[in-house]
Amino acid sequence: MVPLLLVLLLALILFGAGFALKVLWWVAIVVFVIWLLGFLVRPHSGTGSRGRWYRW
Repeated sequence: MVPLLLVLLLALILFGAGFALKVLWWVAIVVFVIWLLGFLVRPHSGTGSRGRWYRW
């Protein structure tokens, strides 16, 4: 009974980790796309040069 519970617990942990990593990959891709769009859609400053799209 104990080995069966250990195998089920291991499968649950591995499935949970795989799902979490897949979600983190999607989050990383979305952040990367937003970061790239920030460079492409930068507003022009008053002097004609490209301004910063972030405030810091």
